[in-house]
Amino acid sequence: MAFRLKDLYRDLITALDVDGLEIPTTAVKFFKNGDIIPECVWDYYSTDISITSCQATKQSSLGDAVCLTRDNIGCIAAAITFGLVDQNENEPLGDSRVYTDIMKKQSNLGENFNPPTPRDFTEGIVYACRDSGRNDFCLFGSADVGRFKTRAIAKKAIQGMAAIQPPVMKAVFFYTPDWDEAEFQPDVIVMSVRPVELARFVQAFQFNTGERIEASMGAVRAVNSDLIVRPYLSQKINVSTYCVGARLIAEFGPNRMGIGIPYPLFIDLVHSIEESQTGYPFHLYPGAAE
Repeated sequence: MAFRLKDLYRDLITALDVDGLEIPTTAVKFFKNGDIIPECVWDYYSTDISITSCQATKQSSLGDAVCLTRDNIGCIAAAITFGLVDQNENEPLGDSRVYTDIMKKQSNLGENFNPPTPRDFTEGIVYACRDSGRNDFCLFGSADVGRFKTRAIAKKAIQGMAAIQPPVMKAVFFYTPDWDEAEFQPDVIVMSVRPVELARFVQAFQFNTGERIEASMGAVRAVNSDLIVRPYLSQKINVSTYCVGARLIAEFGPNRMGIGIPYPLFIDLVHSIEESQTGYPFHLYPGAAE
């Protein structure tokens, strides 16, 4: 039986039974090399500016779809995670990307700034900029200690980050549940939830499965790796707090965290919320209606 994403989202909100409730939701579709990408998807592709994966996730949840490729993605780490570039490429992806533009500005090197390569990320040089002696790769000025204390720690963390490697993807499309210009199923659903909503999702999931949701989360790459690619590869739900890029660049709010759900499990989850409604009266939870 085919389900429309728009209808599923509406059914989910109805079952939660709170007037005016909205949960920012993004559908993510991967297009592999060799796939035919509908023209209507390309309508949302632009190289005028670069966009990070966390920006695309938030922007699309507000109704503005985004198509990302290696040519317009604003975060090199996300390009690696999504399988758009090889993690060991030795050349920068371009002069201007959102993430590296921040580096360039704080470095005070102007046109002498050389952007990091994908390999610089993979080898932990970018994330352990202080330990690597690369203050030009800092984000917050000369006092920035980096995202990890040492390069060895950074490499250990990177090894635990889910990524599609070797690269096999041509494009990643982000869109709202209301988008209906083409007929295809998303791969992953990302929802920006409050803890009270996350609690209800966990309850519904266990209602029909008895299984626990085990979260795997890291300090960086929260949206692209933790919330999109890990659910895509594992076909399991994952939960993560938003990382520094999502908080400071995409500006996800302090009371939000993310849940990434493979689309088949999203269908099951919506039905489970409906079926368990009287056992878990969400509308009575303190703060549910705020």
